[in-house]
Amino acid sequence: MKKAKVIFLVGPTGAGKTAVSVKLAKKIKGEIICCDSMQIYKGMDILTAQPSKKEKAAIRHHLFCIRKPSEPFSVAEYRKLALKKIDVIHRNGRVPVFTGGTGLYAQAVLDGLFSSPVEDLVLRKKLYAYAKKYGSRRLHERLKKIDPAASRKIHPNDIRRVVRAFEVYKTTGSTISDLKSAATSGGVRAKYKCRIVCLFYKNRQAQYKKINDRVEEMFESGLVDEVKRLLKVKLSKTASCALGIKQVKGLINGVYSLHDTKELLKRDTRRYAKRQISWFKRDKAIKPVAIDSQNIKKILDSVLALI
Repeated sequence: MKKAKVIFLVGPTGAGKTAVSVKLAKKIKGEIICCDSMQIYKGMDILTAQPSKKEKAAIRHHLFCIRKPSEPFSVAEYRKLALKKIDVIHRNGRVPVFTGGTGLYAQAVLDGLFSSPVEDLVLRKKLYAYAKKYGSRRLHERLKKIDPAASRKIHPNDIRRVVRAFEVYKTTGSTISDLKSAATSGGVRAKYKCRIVCLFYKNRQAQYKKINDRVEEMFESGLVDEVKRLLKVKLSKTASCALGIKQVKGLINGVYSLHDTKELLKRDTRRYAKRQISWFKRDKAIKPVAIDSQNIKKILDSVLALI
């Protein structure tokens, strides 16, 4: 029996995924599913570069703007909703097209989730204290000795994940890598014909220019007012991590000038894009499409050739 298709169009921020995904979905009779941990929130249109009304009208979009910024949302919840959407879209004779830059969300759908061990908050506090005293890189070096596989996947500066990997090992006696390998909640790779395409800039300077221009456009579009509105409510832990909130809050509180805020957001966005690329490089099933121009037709043709 021929397997149904599921397409993933991923990549770093500013790679043009939204525009390409709309063209792609039209071409293959698809419907777009959000694969971005921030675009699931309402009222964060500028911060998260939500698809425009015109783009949403052109093709059916799912799981965008489904939560208030004050509401918590987990990757497990996302996976559950995403799997339901896949079934619905297939029943309607169409193709699910996941679009976004959150590697963890894509991985949760593709490979499933492992059952997370019980938390040890006392141990976690000690590990954070150790990292603060000696630096996250030293803790990462210790992790490398007990779980080399995890240490290769976790950046030394990603202190939250380094600490969690240590916590899992200390509380269970098994590494987080082994537990993930033994996970029983599988993903969709075996069930469907999955195609994963990653858009990325061939020229790093071109990518940086795109990001810098985008930040300027965000401010021109009313980013400061949007953040002011968001800060009036108690943001959930996830929503509060949206890139731009911390930087613009500094501007509002008089910590940074407008120029310094823009430069800080540009820098942090470039760093975030670099982490996204590193994440997607880990999956050998991902097919890269290098962007050497903004010609959407050319990019679309390259994507179609891979799916």
